Amino acid sequence: MQRALDLAGLGKGRVSPNPMVGCVIVYQDRIIGEGWHGSFGGPHAEVNAINSVNHQEYLGDSTLYVNLEPCSHHGKTPPCADLIIASGIKRVVIANRDPNPLVAGKGMEKLRQHGIEVTENILKDRGLFLNRRFFTFYQKHRPYIILKWAQTIDGYLARPNFDSKWISNKYSRQLVHQMRAQEDAIMVGRNTAYRDDPALTVRDWFGKNPVRLVLDPRLVLPPGLKLFDGKVSTLCYNRIKSEVNSGLELINIKTPDFLMGILDDLYQRQINSILVEGGAKLLGSLLDQNIWDEARVFTSQQAFGEGIVAPKIAMVCQEERIIAGDSLKTYYHTDASY
Repeated sequence: MQRALDLAGLGKGRVSPNPMVGCVIVYQDRIIGEGWHGSFGGPHAEVNAINSVNHQEYLGDSTLYVNLEPCSHHGKTPPCADLIIASGIKRVVIANRDPNPLVAGKGMEKLRQHGIEVTENILKDRGLFLNRRFFTFYQKHRPYIILKWAQTIDGYLARPNFDSKWISNKYSRQLVHQMRAQEDAIMVGRNTAYRDDPALTVRDWFGKNPVRLVLDPRLVLPPGLKLFDGKVSTLCYNRIKSEVNSGLELINIKTPDFLMGILDDLYQRQINSILVEGGAKLLGSLLDQNIWDEARVFTSQQAFGEGIVAPKIAMVCQEERIIAGDSLKTYYHTDASY
């Protein structure tokens, strides 16, 4: 199962809104086939694993390990449960039940109805953590929210004039581009969009550009900003109007709670995860309202002495790594779905 989880992770940033899934087939204590879900719309892990087996006659005496319950419905591909049944495999081991209502136990039930022995909850917690975006999306009906910011060693996001270039080093900044490539969308508030004029693209890494999200309630941002260049799909949330242009969509949020209205719209759009890159007001609002799942905080060795104060998280970090002198601390919300 650990091998299946490792394989599943190879699909990170490539399969959303689908989950990351890996599959291993074992015959007489030896792996004879394996595969993973490599791209959205492509073959599922079970298909790739079964097709990789050179001696198909061994399948009838083999065990299939997969980290997520095999699907039982027609989506972009046929049901994996049907393929497993047709293969002759008699035992399936699963880490997690699929939270998608289209599956949600139906895959396992179908396998059992055809005489296949099914074992679940093997390395369950590891499976939940790997697919924490997917589980949060279905259990909380909103995207998985990752807060990210860089701060000085004395706790500032920017200088008094709001200048924040560059707090972290070039290696940390490259890592941020990798993070962007792994999430569905990236979000900033109006002030950050105006003062920093960020492109919010993946330039220093390989991978897709996330959908850009900007919050501009009164539509006061100038059209010449990089966010509005039409090169990457961009959603501008506001209180004024809805309008669709080339590469840019204006979305009028009419609900009293602006942030929750945005999250509901993102859920309807099948956006599984968002990376929130600021600024201080937006980050603070999400922290104050307790609407977040993970926080990644870069701390550099330089000091400003004064400036815009960084947000505070009143908990102990679960992970820390050093990146050429910068510290990256990761916090996971105590009320997370995994």
